[in-house]
Amino acid sequence: MTRKKGGVMVSIISLGGSIVAPDGVDTEFVSRFIRLIQTYTGEAGGEERKVILIVGGGGPARKYQQAYRNIVDNPIHDDQDWIGIMATRLNAELIRAGFAGLCLNPVVTDPSAEFEFTGSVLVAAGWKPGFSTDFDAVMLAERFNARRIINLSNIEQVYTADPKLDPNARPLDQVSWSEFREMVGDEWTPGKNLPFDPVATRKAADMGMEVIAAGGRDLSNIQAVLEGREFFGTRIGPG
Repeated sequence: MTRKKGGVMVSIISLGGSIVAPDGVDTEFVSRFIRLIQTYTGEAGGEERKVILIVGGGGPARKYQQAYRNIVDNPIHDDQDWIGIMATRLNAELIRAGFAGLCLNPVVTDPSAEFEFTGSVLVAAGWKPGFSTDFDAVMLAERFNARRIINLSNIEQVYTADPKLDPNARPLDQVSWSEFREMVGDEWTPGKNLPFDPVATRKAADMGMEVIAAGGRDLSNIQAVLEGREFFGTRIGPG
């Protein structure tokens, strides 16, 4: 989640598009979330806090991907991904603009490229086909030596199976990467709704990272995660 170096703490947050724009933009949530991060970065005392937000595509991505599948007989995975990527970039531009003076750099669309991080907040979006913004979050965590990623979505905990399909699905407080990989598989499917995508899962597991999966609408719970206090969610990590 954080890296401490020279008095600077960097938190990596994968902000699900499902809570930014479940259908249209949830302006009330976005406003409250921005205020939370503003407060968090501004109340560090003698320690500088920075936050990197990687924003997903949400409802706009799913709608346009479905429209594409309705238009063509044989939809191409890469084209579906690019449609989703453009939705993440639209959402990310909104979030970047909402932070005004705290976010001083353009939206990052390639986590492997050179870019500046001069403000308190940096916003990133989708990069290229083959994975979701979860993988971009892992790339940025690696770049900034962060060992944890906070993954916020419309799911409060990881379940043993999809609770919408399996009435016996159980919520998990903690799950190992090997167990989680069995649950999500190894193949990426554009638009598929998973707690953390399979490509990102492989890389995060190989690096020994920890992912905290939590509901994105409970701001007091998010604050607890950021501050290292007890929280409600699921820890995914080595084990």
